[in-house]
Amino acid sequence: MWIQMENKLTKNLYLFPYLLWIALFVIAPILLVLYYSFFDIEGNLSLINYQKFFTPVYLKMTFSSFWYAFLITAISLLIAYPTAYLLTKTKHKQLWLLLIIVPSWINLLLKAYAFIGIFGTYGAANSFLNLMGIGSQQILFTDFSFIFVSVYIFIPFMILPIFNSLNELNPTLLDAANDLGASKWTTFRRVIFPLTIDGVKSGCQVVFIPALSLFMLTRLIAGNRVITLGTSIEQHFLVTQDWGMGSTIAVFLIIIMVVIMVVTNTRKRGV
Repeated sequence: MWIQMENKLTKNLYLFPYLLWIALFVIAPILLVLYYSFFDIEGNLSLINYQKFFTPVYLKMTFSSFWYAFLITAISLLIAYPTAYLLTKTKHKQLWLLLIIVPSWINLLLKAYAFIGIFGTYGAANSFLNLMGIGSQQILFTDFSFIFVSVYIFIPFMILPIFNSLNELNPTLLDAANDLGASKWTTFRRVIFPLTIDGVKSGCQVVFIPALSLFMLTRLIAGNRVITLGTSIEQHFLVTQDWGMGSTIAVFLIIIMVVIMVVTNTRKRGV
């Protein structure tokens, strides 16, 4: 019994730093944001911010955030799944996977400024178009440039969980499907994809949630032509100084993210 009590005490001691971290850097900031959301721009206790959120301006902004996050996630998935599948078939798959992940270690701001140079009027993209005889085009500060750069940044995070799911796939199941006369498309539709759906869900979760709250790329790459909830939060906190409205948008963004995490939650099913 003494040994059990000692093990329990040791476990609680190891758990304390984790609980302290969660309390200080997760729960406390959320409570602080929730607190500020009940104050208007003049510092008066009010529900006006919640009323404002359901006006056409903010509802349109919410729809825009979902639309761009959906496009970024869908395009990332369409590119990532075949890429991850091909990686599992290569000889040095771990090396190729590392080369795909390495760019994600570079600072986001540096990558954004690199693409400003590439997509600029005298950048590499327009130089190539001039070489092809198409002529210089407005690439930077467009929806295309915003989605392209966002997909480039998020795609390693989509590839990794899908690669892990495909890599853990039992090859005997594919052999069995082949022996039963299933075509490659049927094998993919009935065997491969259902067994790797957890990786797809994880990838979509990792991409969709941060894509909802993008704000740096909307300013640097899209030139503020793309307005999302993340952009609005930044503007309210840093420009208009309306912390209450910025906090209210953040509260709804947190709720949306929690709902997405619950919906895309992956649990290993028993065999």
